[in-house]
Amino acid sequence: MAAIATIALKTLAWWITGSVSLLSDALESLVNLAGASFALWMILITRVPADEDHPFGHGKAEYFAGGFEGVLILGAAVAIIVTAVHRLFHPQPLEAIGLGLGFSVLSTAINFGVAVALRKAGARLNSFALEADSKHLMTDVWTSVGVVAGLLILNVTGWLWIDPVVAVAVGLHIIVEGYRLVRGAVDGMMDGALVGDRLASIASALDAFAARDVTYKNLKTRRAGTISFIQVDILVPRQWTVGQGHDVLDEIESRLASIVPGANIVTHLEPRDDQPGTLVEL
Repeated sequence: MAAIATIALKTLAWWITGSVSLLSDALESLVNLAGASFALWMILITRVPADEDHPFGHGKAEYFAGGFEGVLILGAAVAIIVTAVHRLFHPQPLEAIGLGLGFSVLSTAINFGVAVALRKAGARLNSFALEADSKHLMTDVWTSVGVVAGLLILNVTGWLWIDPVVAVAVGLHIIVEGYRLVRGAVDGMMDGALVGDRLASIASALDAFAARDVTYKNLKTRRAGTISFIQVDILVPRQWTVGQGHDVLDEIESRLASIVPGANIVTHLEPRDDQPGTLVEL
Protein backbone atom coordinates (compact mmCIF):
# COMPACT_ATOMS: atom_id res chain seq x y z
CA MET A 1 0.00 0.00 0.00
CA ALA A 2 2.84 2.39 0.84
CA ALA A 3 4.51 1.73 -2.54
CA ILE A 4 1.25 2.29 -4.43
CA ALA A 5 0.58 5.53 -2.51
CA THR A 6 4.12 6.75 -3.24
CA ILE A 7 3.84 6.02 -6.96
CA ALA A 8 0.43 7.72 -7.13
CA LEU A 9 1.69 10.85 -5.36
CA LYS A 10 4.85 11.14 -7.47
CA THR A 11 2.98 10.49 -10.70
CA LEU A 12 0.45 13.16 -9.75
CA ALA A 13 3.28 15.58 -8.97
CA TRP A 14 4.81 14.95 -12.40
CA TRP A 15 1.44 15.23 -14.19
CA ILE A 16 0.67 18.55 -12.50
CA THR A 17 4.07 20.16 -13.09
CA GLY A 18 5.44 18.47 -16.21
CA SER A 19 8.80 18.16 -14.46
CA VAL A 20 11.12 15.53 -15.91
CA SER A 21 12.95 15.26 -12.58
CA LEU A 22 9.67 14.39 -10.85
CA LEU A 23 9.02 11.89 -13.64
CA SER A 24 12.39 10.27 -12.91
CA ASP A 25 11.47 10.08 -9.24
CA ALA A 26 8.15 8.40 -10.08
CA LEU A 27 9.88 5.86 -12.35
CA GLU A 28 12.26 4.91 -9.57
CA SER A 29 9.33 4.31 -7.21
CA LEU A 30 7.70 2.09 -9.83
CA VAL A 31 10.91 0.06 -9.93
CA ASN A 32 10.79 -0.09 -6.11
CA LEU A 33 7.36 -1.71 -6.27
CA ALA A 34 8.43 -4.29 -8.86
CA GLY A 35 11.59 -5.06 -6.89
CA ALA A 36 9.73 -5.37 -3.59
CA SER A 37 7.17 -7.73 -5.12
CA PHE A 38 9.91 -9.97 -6.49
CA ALA A 39 11.76 -9.81 -3.16
CA LEU A 40 8.63 -11.00 -1.33
CA TRP A 41 8.37 -13.96 -3.69
CA MET A 42 12.04 -14.85 -3.12
CA ILE A 43 11.69 -14.53 0.67
CA LEU A 44 8.77 -16.99 0.59
CA ILE A 45 10.96 -19.43 -1.35
CA THR A 46 13.74 -19.16 1.25
CA ARG A 47 11.26 -20.27 3.92
CA VAL A 48 10.69 -23.59 2.13
CA PRO A 49 12.35 -26.35 4.22
CA ALA A 50 15.38 -28.21 2.91
CA ASP A 51 14.54 -31.19 0.72
CA GLU A 52 16.30 -33.99 -1.15
CA ASP A 53 17.18 -31.75 -4.08
CA HIS A 54 18.21 -28.81 -1.85
CA PRO A 55 19.67 -30.33 1.34
CA PHE A 56 21.08 -26.99 2.49
CA GLY A 57 17.81 -25.13 2.03
CA HIS A 58 16.73 -22.40 -0.39
CA GLY A 59 18.41 -19.39 1.26
CA LYS A 60 20.21 -18.20 -1.85
CA ALA A 61 16.92 -17.32 -3.54
CA GLU A 62 17.11 -13.92 -1.81
CA TYR A 63 20.12 -12.95 -3.88
CA PHE A 64 18.04 -13.23 -7.05
CA ALA A 65 15.82 -10.48 -5.61
CA GLY A 66 18.76 -8.13 -5.08
CA GLY A 67 20.11 -8.82 -8.57
CA PHE A 68 16.69 -8.41 -10.18
CA GLU A 69 16.10 -5.11 -8.41
CA GLY A 70 19.57 -3.89 -9.39
CA VAL A 71 18.92 -4.66 -13.06
CA LEU A 72 15.56 -2.87 -12.89
CA ILE A 73 17.26 0.18 -11.39
CA LEU A 74 19.87 0.26 -14.15
CA GLY A 75 17.15 0.07 -16.81
CA ALA A 76 15.17 2.88 -15.17
CA ALA A 77 18.30 5.01 -14.91
CA VAL A 78 18.95 4.74 -18.65
CA ALA A 79 15.35 5.75 -19.44
CA ILE A 80 15.58 8.69 -17.03
CA ILE A 81 18.83 10.00 -18.52
CA VAL A 82 17.60 9.69 -22.12
CA THR A 83 14.40 11.59 -21.27
CA ALA A 84 16.29 14.25 -19.31
CA VAL A 85 18.83 14.89 -22.07
CA HIS A 86 16.00 15.37 -24.56
CA ARG A 87 14.33 17.88 -22.20
CA LEU A 88 17.67 19.67 -21.70
CA PHE A 89 17.77 20.51 -25.40
CA HIS A 90 14.03 21.18 -25.57
CA PRO A 91 13.17 22.99 -22.30
CA GLN A 92 9.55 23.44 -21.28
CA PRO A 93 8.04 25.69 -18.60
CA LEU A 94 6.70 23.98 -15.48
CA GLU A 95 3.34 24.56 -13.82
CA ALA A 96 2.01 24.42 -10.24
CA ILE A 97 5.46 23.69 -8.82
CA GLY A 98 4.38 24.33 -5.25
CA LEU A 99 1.56 21.78 -5.37
CA GLY A 100 3.77 19.23 -7.10
CA LEU A 101 6.46 19.65 -4.47
CA GLY A 102 3.88 19.10 -1.74
CA PHE A 103 2.94 15.71 -3.19
CA SER A 104 6.63 14.84 -3.59
CA VAL A 105 7.47 15.70 0.02
CA LEU A 106 4.55 13.58 1.27
CA SER A 107 5.68 10.59 -0.78
CA THR A 108 9.25 11.06 0.49
CA ALA A 109 8.06 10.91 4.10
CA ILE A 110 6.22 7.64 3.37
CA ASN A 111 9.29 6.14 1.72
CA PHE A 112 11.51 7.12 4.63
CA GLY A 113 9.24 5.41 7.14
CA VAL A 114 9.07 2.21 5.07
CA ALA A 115 12.86 2.20 4.49
CA VAL A 116 13.55 2.42 8.23
CA ALA A 117 11.06 -0.38 8.95
CA LEU A 118 12.61 -2.62 6.27
CA ARG A 119 16.12 -1.96 7.56
CA LYS A 120 15.12 -3.04 11.07
CA ALA A 121 13.31 -6.12 9.75
CA GLY A 122 16.28 -7.06 7.57
CA ALA A 123 18.66 -6.84 10.53
CA ARG A 124 16.30 -8.83 12.76
CA LEU A 125 15.67 -11.56 10.18
CA ASN A 126 19.18 -11.50 8.66
CA SER A 127 17.54 -11.02 5.25
CA PHE A 128 19.61 -9.81 2.27
CA ALA A 129 16.47 -9.09 0.24
CA LEU A 130 14.94 -6.85 2.92
CA GLU A 131 18.25 -5.06 3.45
CA ALA A 132 18.60 -4.48 -0.31
CA ASP A 133 15.05 -3.15 -0.54
CA SER A 134 15.68 -0.83 2.42
CA LYS A 135 18.83 0.58 0.80
CA HIS A 136 16.98 1.10 -2.46
CA LEU A 137 14.14 2.93 -0.74
CA MET A 138 16.59 5.11 1.17
CA THR A 139 18.26 5.95 -2.13
CA ASP A 140 14.83 6.94 -3.40
CA VAL A 141 14.43 9.21 -0.36
CA TRP A 142 17.67 11.05 -1.08
CA THR A 143 16.75 11.21 -4.76
CA SER A 144 13.47 12.90 -3.86
CA VAL A 145 15.26 15.35 -1.58
CA GLY A 146 17.55 16.31 -4.47
CA VAL A 147 14.62 16.70 -6.84
CA VAL A 148 12.75 18.92 -4.38
CA ALA A 149 15.84 21.08 -3.84
CA GLY A 150 16.35 21.45 -7.59
CA LEU A 151 12.76 22.47 -8.20
CA LEU A 152 12.88 24.98 -5.37
CA ILE A 153 15.90 26.60 -7.03
CA LEU A 154 14.10 26.55 -10.39
CA ASN A 155 11.04 28.18 -8.83
CA VAL A 156 13.18 31.00 -7.45
CA THR A 157 15.50 31.54 -10.42
CA GLY A 158 13.37 30.46 -13.37
CA TRP A 159 16.29 28.43 -14.80
CA LEU A 160 14.51 25.67 -16.74
CA TRP A 161 17.73 23.76 -17.39
CA ILE A 162 17.91 22.83 -13.69
CA ASP A 163 15.02 20.36 -14.05
CA PRO A 164 16.67 18.05 -16.66
CA VAL A 165 20.09 18.42 -15.01
CA VAL A 166 18.65 17.20 -11.70
CA ALA A 167 17.00 14.31 -13.56
CA VAL A 168 20.36 13.31 -15.10
CA ALA A 169 21.94 13.46 -11.64
CA VAL A 170 19.15 11.21 -10.34
CA GLY A 171 19.83 8.74 -13.14
CA LEU A 172 23.57 8.64 -12.44
CA HIS A 173 22.95 8.27 -8.71
CA ILE A 174 20.66 5.26 -9.07
CA ILE A 175 23.06 3.66 -11.57
CA VAL A 176 25.59 3.52 -8.73
CA GLU A 177 22.99 2.01 -6.39
CA GLY A 178 21.94 -0.52 -9.02
CA TYR A 179 25.55 -1.57 -9.49
CA ARG A 180 25.94 -2.07 -5.74
CA LEU A 181 22.82 -4.23 -5.55
CA VAL A 182 23.92 -6.42 -8.46
CA ARG A 183 27.40 -6.74 -7.01
CA GLY A 184 25.99 -7.69 -3.60
CA ALA A 185 23.79 -10.35 -5.22
CA VAL A 186 26.73 -11.79 -7.15
CA ASP A 187 28.89 -11.84 -4.01
CA GLY A 188 26.14 -13.70 -2.17
CA MET A 189 25.83 -16.31 -4.92
CA MET A 190 29.59 -16.84 -4.69
CA ASP A 191 29.34 -18.04 -1.05
CA GLY A 192 30.89 -15.02 0.64
CA ALA A 193 32.23 -15.40 4.17
CA LEU A 194 30.49 -13.94 7.19
CA VAL A 195 31.21 -10.28 7.87
CA GLY A 196 34.29 -9.21 9.83
CA ASP A 197 32.73 -8.67 13.25
CA ARG A 198 31.09 -12.11 13.21
CA LEU A 199 34.35 -13.73 12.16
CA ALA A 200 36.25 -11.94 14.93
CA SER A 201 33.72 -13.11 17.53
CA ILE A 202 33.91 -16.70 16.28
CA ALA A 203 37.71 -16.70 16.37
CA SER A 204 37.69 -15.18 19.86
CA ALA A 205 35.30 -17.87 21.14
CA LEU A 206 37.48 -20.64 19.69
CA ASP A 207 40.70 -19.08 21.03
CA ALA A 208 39.22 -19.17 24.53
CA PHE A 209 39.53 -22.99 24.51
CA ALA A 210 43.32 -22.83 24.15
CA ALA A 211 43.66 -22.82 27.96
CA ARG A 212 42.19 -26.34 27.89
CA ASP A 213 44.66 -27.57 25.23
CA VAL A 214 41.95 -27.34 22.59
CA THR A 215 42.83 -25.59 19.34
CA TYR A 216 41.33 -25.37 15.87
CA LYS A 217 42.14 -25.14 12.17
CA ASN A 218 40.42 -24.84 8.79
CA LEU A 219 37.78 -22.38 9.99
CA LYS A 220 35.40 -21.70 7.09
CA THR A 221 32.21 -19.66 7.00
CA ARG A 222 29.67 -18.70 4.37
CA ARG A 223 26.27 -17.13 4.11
CA ALA A 224 23.41 -18.26 1.87
CA GLY A 225 20.52 -15.83 2.25
CA THR A 226 19.28 -16.02 5.83
CA ILE A 227 21.34 -19.12 6.64
CA SER A 228 24.94 -18.97 7.88
CA PHE A 229 27.34 -21.90 7.78
CA ILE A 230 30.34 -22.49 10.05
CA GLN A 231 32.79 -25.34 9.58
CA VAL A 232 35.87 -25.91 11.74
CA ASP A 233 38.26 -28.71 12.75
CA ILE A 234 38.76 -28.99 16.53
CA LEU A 235 42.02 -30.49 17.81
CA VAL A 236 42.12 -32.05 21.31
CA PRO A 237 44.85 -33.90 23.24
CA ARG A 238 45.38 -37.41 21.85
CA GLN A 239 44.88 -39.05 25.27
CA TRP A 240 41.32 -37.72 25.56
CA THR A 241 38.43 -40.18 25.33
CA VAL A 242 35.80 -39.90 22.61
CA GLY A 243 33.34 -38.73 25.25
CA GLN A 244 35.62 -35.89 26.36
CA GLY A 245 36.09 -34.79 22.77
CA HIS A 246 32.39 -34.74 21.99
CA ASP A 247 31.61 -32.88 25.20
CA VAL A 248 33.92 -30.06 24.17
CA LEU A 249 32.45 -30.08 20.64
CA ASP A 250 28.98 -29.61 22.14
CA GLU A 251 30.25 -26.68 24.18
CA ILE A 252 31.96 -25.08 21.18
CA GLU A 253 28.89 -25.48 18.99
CA SER A 254 26.74 -23.93 21.70
CA ARG A 255 29.00 -20.88 21.92
CA LEU A 256 29.12 -20.45 18.14
CA ALA A 257 25.33 -20.73 17.96
CA SER A 258 25.04 -17.88 20.47
CA ILE A 259 27.22 -15.72 18.19
CA VAL A 260 25.43 -16.65 14.95
CA PRO A 261 21.88 -17.73 15.86
CA GLY A 262 20.39 -20.34 13.55
CA ALA A 263 23.73 -21.13 11.92
CA ASN A 264 24.45 -24.52 10.41
CA ILE A 265 27.54 -25.56 12.42
CA VAL A 266 29.77 -28.50 11.51
CA THR A 267 32.71 -29.43 13.77
CA HIS A 268 35.23 -32.20 13.13
CA LEU A 269 37.23 -33.76 15.94
CA GLU A 270 40.94 -34.52 15.44
CA PRO A 271 43.81 -35.48 17.80
CA ARG A 272 46.62 -33.02 18.45
CA ASP A 273 50.07 -34.21 17.46
CA ASP A 274 51.97 -31.31 19.04
CA GLN A 275 53.33 -31.19 22.56
CA PRO A 276 50.93 -30.11 25.33
CA GLY A 277 50.75 -26.35 25.65
CA THR A 278 51.93 -25.68 22.09
CA LEU A 279 49.32 -24.06 19.87
CA VAL A 280 48.65 -25.47 16.45
CA GLU A 281 49.53 -23.03 13.69
CA LEU A 282 46.45 -22.25 11.63
